[in-house]
Amino acid sequence: MRLSRYFMPVLKEDPKEAQIVSHRLMLRAGMIKQQAAGIYSWLPLGFKVLNRIQAIVHEEQQRAGHIPMLMPTLQSADLWRESGRYDDYGDEMLRIKDRHKRDLLYGPTNEEMVTDVFRSHVSSYKDLPLTLYHIQWKFRDEMRPRFGVMRGREFLMKDGYNFDLDRDAALHAYNRHLVSYLRTYERMGLQAIPMRADGGPIGGDYTHEFLVLAETGESEVFYDSEITDLKFGGREIDYDSVEACQAVLEEFTSRYARTDETHDEAIFAEVPEERRRTARGIEVGQIFYFGTKYSEAMGATVVGPEGNRVPVEMGSHGIGVSRLLGAIIEASHDDKGIIWPEGVTPFHVGIVNLKQGDVATNSACEALYAELKTQGLDALYDDRDERAGAKFATMDLIGLPWRITVGPRGIANNKVELTSRRTGESVEMSPQEAILRLKEIYQPVFDAAF
Repeated sequence: MRLSRYFMPVLKEDPKEAQIVSHRLMLRAGMIKQQAAGIYSWLPLGFKVLNRIQAIVHEEQQRAGHIPMLMPTLQSADLWRESGRYDDYGDEMLRIKDRHKRDLLYGPTNEEMVTDVFRSHVSSYKDLPLTLYHIQWKFRDEMRPRFGVMRGREFLMKDGYNFDLDRDAALHAYNRHLVSYLRTYERMGLQAIPMRADGGPIGGDYTHEFLVLAETGESEVFYDSEITDLKFGGREIDYDSVEACQAVLEEFTSRYARTDETHDEAIFAEVPEERRRTARGIEVGQIFYFGTKYSEAMGATVVGPEGNRVPVEMGSHGIGVSRLLGAIIEASHDDKGIIWPEGVTPFHVGIVNLKQGDVATNSACEALYAELKTQGLDALYDDRDERAGAKFATMDLIGLPWRITVGPRGIANNKVELTSRRTGESVEMSPQEAILRLKEIYQPVFDAAF
């Protein structure tokens, strides 16, 4: 993509309405535009990152054996009346009527609808276990939408739902989700800590939230500092193995880590004092086991091995896809702008032409751009007739992890400059060496794809 032809309305000044770093930088980088309170248009750069994140979520869900589908944004109120949640959910639910005066709602979550799908088509335990998921837009009518995509009213979410014959199988599904979430967040360059949490309106007394530590986090969290040393890494897990998934759950949840709703000062006091930490966290996902809460209310039963009908055991599992952009920026930025991790960057590398119009420099940039594309690397070529400082400022603001700078003096010696956005370190090398180096850097990202 050539920047002269791209739509990226960068702002020079900090927007007055932005209260936190991620909101300010997303507006300045031309990633989003507010259309109403808590509702945004996703402009090309922001949409590109959103798609990168969605791809990782899809890959890790399917690696774990979960099956993608798509449910509508509008739901019948009758389903929610069956479960008893229609009146209980509160003012966050947007309730509407169609032209025939039928009650509908803009879905804040999909437990009722997916249970209806299940009960319509599954009747035997032989079809279990089953986990269905989708990535869909949700709406919750926040009283005070703020912090950009971090607390908007419309948001993109992955929500998955497991159906199992008994409690043990459902808890294995819970553990399987925990493992897949750890992989998902690490691929995005995040450390998301699973913390004991509150079930809220979803229900269930067994649930963990995944939180990214950040000063602007909404939740106060309490944890044992040892948990921040844990990494899932590149290990391979057999998702069908109860023992393997249980071992990961125990590894990542055996140390104290809780949100303020479930914090227990007496238990926290048992953690050695030098390891006790209090911080702020951004919630980026949550997993729930709630048993037969919905299946009993809505008649989602199967014929069991003994021939009798039993309600299925269920859980639901969400990842805040659009919220993740804000969380990543909150965790990875400096005073110049965003610093994207390689796994989610909108472009793998930026090319800066220091002297647009110079024949040799133009030719070298065009050759680099074409070869990077051939090698599967997505480059943003700044071919604008702008001064070098403005080009560097734009690249720093939008946060591409790597930049190749091409100028007449360097090209005369067959040299370009490869710069790391995170460290600021620059190294001179030939264009061919720069391409090979970028291939090496991104190979683990490509290898991690499912």
